[in-house]
Amino acid sequence: MNKGRLEAFTDGVIAIIITIMVLELKVPRGGDLSALSAELPVLLAYVLSFVNVGLYWNNHHHLLHATDRIDGRVLWANLFLLFWLSLVPFVIRWHDESHFAVGATAAYGIVLGMAAVGFQLTQRAIIACNGPASTVARAVGRDWKGWGSILLYAVAVPIAFVSRAAAIAIYIAVIALWLVPDRRMARAILGSVR
Repeated sequence: MNKGRLEAFTDGVIAIIITIMVLELKVPRGGDLSALSAELPVLLAYVLSFVNVGLYWNNHHHLLHATDRIDGRVLWANLFLLFWLSLVPFVIRWHDESHFAVGATAAYGIVLGMAAVGFQLTQRAIIACNGPASTVARAVGRDWKGWGSILLYAVAVPIAFVSRAAAIAIYIAVIALWLVPDRRMARAILGSVR
C-alpha cells in the first residue's frame, strides 16, 4: 500500500483538529489585557494541546518517513490514533465550560493516554508489516519514552481526582519528555541509507 496517502490523510486530520482547537477559543469581551486574563486558563490548555498534537504530527512524520510498507493493520491503528486526537478539542471545551472540573482534567488524560496507545499500536503495526530488522524496528527499540508516556498518563488520571494540579503537571512532564529531541529515527534512517 502507498504510505503517502496515509501520511496525507493524517496531516489533513491533524490540521483540522488544530483548526477546531483555535476556533473554540473565545475572544475576550474587553480590549485590554485584564479581559484576556479571564481566558488565560483555556488559552494555556490550548497551548498545551497544540504542542501535544504537534508532537504527534512530528513523530508520525518521522515514523512514516522510516517506513517502507503499510498494510490494513497500520491503517486501522492509525485511525485509532486519529480518533483519540480528534477528541482533544472536545476535552479542551469541556475544561473551559466546566471551569477545569476534575472529570474534565481526568478525561484530558484519558484522551492523551489513549492517543499514546494509538501511536504505540501504529508503531507496532508498522514493525509487524516491515519486519523486526526494519528501520522502524531498529529505531524504536524498546521505546521507553512511548511506554513511559502511557504509564504516566495511567498514573495522572486517578491523581486528577485528588489533585488537578498534580495531574496537569504530569501531562506537562510527558510533553517535556517528548520535546527533548529523539535522534533514534534519524540515526536509523541514516544507517539504512549507508
